[in-house]
Amino acid sequence: MAESWSTDDGESVYRSRDSVKNLKIRVRIQRVTSTTVFSQKIQEQAAEQREKGLIKLSTFNTQASSAAGRPDDEEDVTVGWQEKLFSQFEVDLFRTEAACQSPLDRQYHNEILQLEKSRTRKNRRIFTYTDYDRFTNLEEHCHSATIPEMHAPTFLAERMSNVRRRRQERRIAEGSIPKSRLITWDPSEEFVKNNHVINTPVQTMHIMGDLGPYGKLGQRENEYVLCTVRVDSNGVITVKPDFNSCKGPYRLETEGEKQELWSYVVENVSLSMSREEQDRERRVHKDLYIRHREYLNSLVGQDFEMPPPGILRLLVNGEIVSAQGYEYDNLYIHYFFELPNNWSSQPFQQLSGVTQTCSTRSLGRENVAYFSYPFSCEAYFRKEDESEDSDPQWPVLYFKVLSLDSWQRYRTEGYGYLVIPATPGCHTLTCATWRPIQSGTVAELRRFFIGGSPELEDISYTRVPGTFKGERLSRFGFRSETTGSVSFKLHCIQQSRAFIDASALRKRRRSVLDRLGGFSQQSSIYNVLDAFQKARRRMQDARQSLPQDLLNSTASSTG
Repeated sequence: MAESWSTDDGESVYRSRDSVKNLKIRVRIQRVTSTTVFSQKIQEQAAEQREKGLIKLSTFNTQASSAAGRPDDEEDVTVGWQEKLFSQFEVDLFRTEAACQSPLDRQYHNEILQLEKSRTRKNRRIFTYTDYDRFTNLEEHCHSATIPEMHAPTFLAERMSNVRRRRQERRIAEGSIPKSRLITWDPSEEFVKNNHVINTPVQTMHIMGDLGPYGKLGQRENEYVLCTVRVDSNGVITVKPDFNSCKGPYRLETEGEKQELWSYVVENVSLSMSREEQDRERRVHKDLYIRHREYLNSLVGQDFEMPPPGILRLLVNGEIVSAQGYEYDNLYIHYFFELPNNWSSQPFQQLSGVTQTCSTRSLGRENVAYFSYPFSCEAYFRKEDESEDSDPQWPVLYFKVLSLDSWQRYRTEGYGYLVIPATPGCHTLTCATWRPIQSGTVAELRRFFIGGSPELEDISYTRVPGTFKGERLSRFGFRSETTGSVSFKLHCIQQSRAFIDASALRKRRRSVLDRLGGFSQQSSIYNVLDAFQKARRRMQDARQSLPQDLLNSTASSTG
């Protein structure tokens, strides 16, 4: 029989969406002694001999009946969740009203009197401790399931034994102010050790066994934990030890002068749901999820915000990632957006900003300053005259890199610009910068000792300024030097009604907004258009109508 013992006494975790009140656990306990083993062997041999019809075993049957044991050597009880079964010790204690100190004790007193009056007590050795009993909070770590403990309880287990578990229905009284200090600014090691206690809101139930000798039931030292069940509000059920599904019985050895061996089995006998109940519960959950989704949709709303017809909405969520390759430390960046013709923004929209001052760190041969500075911009494009053939100009981000030292001397480290990409999505771009310089060493000495350096009066001069109306911009005689580079990360979003209306997109392929929808072919179209514009500049006097015809034929062929 020893070979069939189950040695896996660890806990198992289950999850159930059903109510925990439907949980039913069956516990069978049996004393394992030499007499009971001998009687079992005799009965097995008798059954075999009867089947063979060899001899009559009346003598062995008499011995087996005499050696079968006492009635309380075996017990079988089915327990529900938080069902209270009184032990003999509790029956003797709460039988007298003088021993009752709390309302729970007086409730147990009335229930015990009612059980004795009706004589409906169904247990002798197997009993339970519910979540409301003192055993759950005070003596949980002192009892062992299956075999006795061979190790001392940990400090955390000792502290947990004195913690009163929270109950979900308990509410903090309004207006109560704790008299102790809420915050300890200088905690000692002893304070941290004493207050490092985990308090989890779970409900616990213990199935116990009174394994005392015959005629001596009701002694606390003979109480042993057979099974512990914990349930939290999420439907997680923890059972220790696990149910004996296909395993042998558990082995439990008592202590004391007369060590006895007991075996017990824990089974889950909860009623399974029928097919109709499962379908009904599935429909209830589905209806609940549908209502929850409708509730969330009502919070969000059905009307999706759309720009007016003929308007392109551009949203740019960007980040100034880093700057590297500059001469001085403690860098910061001043930036602003320039909106070309036919672009506009809201009055409250900020089109400029300044980053924080960032120190550099060595990365290989370069000194890198990581800003990770976020910015955003929202702009609207409206083409006033659809007959114009010029392509829309996209907003430009101009920026200036400066440095500031401990003596409050600032220096211009470089200028640069970034054209917002015409295609939506995520873009990572690195822009090189340059700064103007003066001839001679006096300017460099001034820059080193007292700070300051030549600056651009108009920062848009880094590109072609928007106010420039000529054909050629000459920078002859302008001196500059290359400095470092700045990395950007842009998330561009474009929104327009023309992107949704497919029929209008096919009919108005030549309009400006509809051309923005063909992102897959947009880059190639732009290259062709740039080539046509260069050719038109060269052949303005001879063939002015040729670029328009080529443009229309290109648009129709790509459509």
